[in-house]
Amino acid sequence: ANEDKTMSANLKYLSLGILVFQTTSLVLTMRYSRTLKEEGPRYLSSTAVVVAELLKIMACILLVYKDSKCSLRALNRILHDEILNKPMETLKLAIPSGIYTLQNNLLYVALSNLDAATYQVTYQLKILTTALFSVSMLSKKLGVYQWLSLVILMTGVAFVQWPSDSQELNSKELTAGSQFVGLMAVLTACFSSGFAGVYFEKILKETKQSVWIRNIQLGFFGSIFGLMGVYVYDGELVSKNGFFQGYNRLTWIVVVLQALGGLVIAAVIKYADNILKGFATSLSIILSTLISYFWLQDFVPTSVFFLGAILVITATFLYGYDPKPAGNPTKA
Repeated sequence: ANEDKTMSANLKYLSLGILVFQTTSLVLTMRYSRTLKEEGPRYLSSTAVVVAELLKIMACILLVYKDSKCSLRALNRILHDEILNKPMETLKLAIPSGIYTLQNNLLYVALSNLDAATYQVTYQLKILTTALFSVSMLSKKLGVYQWLSLVILMTGVAFVQWPSDSQELNSKELTAGSQFVGLMAVLTACFSSGFAGVYFEKILKETKQSVWIRNIQLGFFGSIFGLMGVYVYDGELVSKNGFFQGYNRLTWIVVVLQALGGLVIAAVIKYADNILKGFATSLSIILSTLISYFWLQDFVPTSVFFLGAILVITATFLYGYDPKPAGNPTKA
């Protein structure tokens, strides 16, 4: 039992660590890919979302194949029994899948219309929406320390991403209309992220299906919804310049990181929970800012940044703090 607990804890922190790396890399590469000036048409974000879903399906099928001792017959039987023979279970994933697809497209919209600081601060509202949905949908009870840590976290992230004078000047270059579009995109993504994440967590914890099977179902619906989005919004551009217009090495890195994100988040939900996922993402923002300073040299840290960093780290430890009732003997 103790070995299982240790293994579970190790998997939890490993998945959180990978999520921090993935989120940091994705934010930096996605932002760079959307602002890089190149000749020819820019890649379509709607097609990138679809390709990421297809890559996620392929990766999950390989993981199921590995779990079934590399037997094609066993893989075929599992896919048939768990997906085709359980249509109602599969259909349950259509709701979070559609919301995730919308959210992924909205984040591209947000990054195209908002400066990085405003985008990242506002997007952290998803931590709060996730906590509220966890309480209402999963009947989770958050202690006083956890509620306090959420408030501290939000304050810390806001300080870390507080716009400097140079960022304020850049934001003035954006029109009021595009800033409003970006803000609405982020706010909608925050609520959709909170709801879809908790809904998916509820499904994962109520059924015995493999997390990889669930991701295949999620990716299947995500691809369908994504292709519908490509047809509705970018149909003319695709017919004119092709589905993979503007794709280069950087685009493929963004797509792979986005596909990896789906798998890592699934593992985090399985071994940890959605609110811890939010903390990992917040820590990745600090890491992104440090990388921007040391490598990209487009950010100068201030005393406000350091104050925010301390608050976020404090909130992370405070969230995990579990005060033991007095007089209760602890088991070895």
